[in-house]
Amino acid sequence: MSSPATTRLASLRGTNNEGVLALILIVLVVIMTFINSDFLSAGTLFAILRSSIVPTVLALGVLIVIISGGIDVSFPAIAIFSAYTTVVLVQGSGVDAGVLVVLAISLALGALLGLVNGGLIARFKLPTLIVTLGTQGIFKGVLLAYVGSRYIADLPLGMRTFSTMSVLTVPDGGENTSLHALVVPVIVLCLVVNALLRNTMFGRGVYAIGNDTEAARRAGFSVMKLQVILYVVAGVLAAFGGVLHVTLTRSANPQDLLGTELDTIAAVVLGGASIFGGRGSVLGTVLGVLLIQVINNSLILMGIPSAWQRTAVGLLLVIGVGVQAISARRASRRVFAHREVVAQA
Repeated sequence: MSSPATTRLASLRGTNNEGVLALILIVLVVIMTFINSDFLSAGTLFAILRSSIVPTVLALGVLIVIISGGIDVSFPAIAIFSAYTTVVLVQGSGVDAGVLVVLAISLALGALLGLVNGGLIARFKLPTLIVTLGTQGIFKGVLLAYVGSRYIADLPLGMRTFSTMSVLTVPDGGENTSLHALVVPVIVLCLVVNALLRNTMFGRGVYAIGNDTEAARRAGFSVMKLQVILYVVAGVLAAFGGVLHVTLTRSANPQDLLGTELDTIAAVVLGGASIFGGRGSVLGTVLGVLLIQVINNSLILMGIPSAWQRTAVGLLLVIGVGVQAISARRASRRVFAHREVVAQA
């Protein structure tokens, strides 16, 4: 029987070690503040939050897929395909469409591309990594060959307007620094996805598939239907991230976002999502994204070359997966030992 202190400690740690990740994040911030006093400032905080906007949205889609026991590496291609194609279509129409129209077109494209992934995986029961690796190349090829390959600096008016909006401006070192307005819809989206995973049959089904596909099927979940829907949702989230990226950079480049898979998957895994499926949370994913952004920002402030940023993220990913593998092995040993005790009794 566990003591009250042990129970309290477990609750602070969180079901997916969110408390541990938050503590690591705080320690890292304290260390960086000692190294560089300018680190703990409103300007740095707002910069980290701004740089976390797109990765957070993309990570939410990856989180859903990983909880289901899959892996998706096509989300950057879906993101830039949807956003860039939407800009090209709006420009070609000659009508200065509002931001809602731009968003609707992009999300529809993201849903369609996600449907391609989900359909192939669910219908033919193919490995998720192989399918999404293949569709990543297809989406990128179609984008460059048939949609366009040029850099676009003249965005639709609605996107240009949102690119400069802020919700908070504070003085920092004699100058004003602002928090970008797009932080607000991302926070709302995190709450929506959290509610979707925790309080709906869809969310329960995603966790059930990740834990045991056959058990989920016997429990009454339509595995094929759920797999299609979750990849459509992941595609929509990727498309939304693509629109936010184009808006924040104030340009549309078909080569953008490709190659960001490592950072995003690392953030989700560091956030406590099991690479084997069945476990993960929105809070942990957000903390994972913030940790990656703080590390990248810290290395930049310390003057460390960008190549070492990739090394640091890759190392964190290996450590995160390694810890999960060790934990899973220990858990299986405990279950086996318990079964032996029961059998002997």
